[in-house]
Amino acid sequence: MVAMNSPIPPEPCGWLPAAPPVLLVPGYLNSGPDHWQSHWEKRWPQVRRVDLGSWDAPDRELWQERFQAALQTCSEPPLVVAHSLGCLVVADHQARGALAPVAAALLVAPPDPGQPEAPVAIRGFGPVDRGRFKVPGLVVTSSNDPFAAEAFVLDLAQAWGLNTHSLGPCGHINADSGLGEWREGLGLLAELQAAAGKPGLHG
Repeated sequence: MVAMNSPIPPEPCGWLPAAPPVLLVPGYLNSGPDHWQSHWEKRWPQVRRVDLGSWDAPDRELWQERFQAALQTCSEPPLVVAHSLGCLVVADHQARGALAPVAAALLVAPPDPGQPEAPVAIRGFGPVDRGRFKVPGLVVTSSNDPFAAEAFVLDLAQAWGLNTHSLGPCGHINADSGLGEWREGLGLLAELQAAAGKPGLHG
C-alpha cells in the first residue's frame, strides 16, 4: 500500500475538526492519562471516548455492541480514532455491514491476537476480520511494535483496502512511546477528514 506523508501542524497545535464528532476507541486496558488519546479527549470537547466496558477482560461481542451504541448517539457519522485492540472493533464493524455509519477511520497499531506473545485476554479477537473497509481510512504502524509484526499489519491494511503510514521504531504507539499529544497524528486525522469531505475549523 502507499504510505501517506503528512505535515506536522505548527505550534501551537490548535487544530481538530469542528465537525463531525470524533470517537476514540481504546484497546485492551483502556488508554491511560498519558496516552495521546487521553490528551485529545481532554483538549477538545467534540472528542469523546467509547466506553467499551470490561477493559481488562475484553469481549468481542460486547465491545461491538457498545461501539454500535456509541455510534448511534452521534448526530452525524463520526471520525473514529482507534488504538490497538480498538482497531479490531472497527474492523468487525465494517465487516458486519456497518449498521451505524462512520465518516472515516484512523487505526493506530492494530495487534495480532494470534501471535504467541499476545495477551490471553485478547485472543478472542482472532482471527482478525479482513473485510474491505467501506469508508476512508489509514493504518498507522510501528516497526518495533511488540504486539504485531509490521508485516502482519501491512498485510492487514492491504486486505482492508487502506493506506498505511509508518512511524518507524515507535513501540506500540502508546503512552510508553512518549508521543505526548501526538501532533503528527492530528495531521493524519486532518487528512482523513478532508478525504471524508467534512469541513473543519480551517476547512
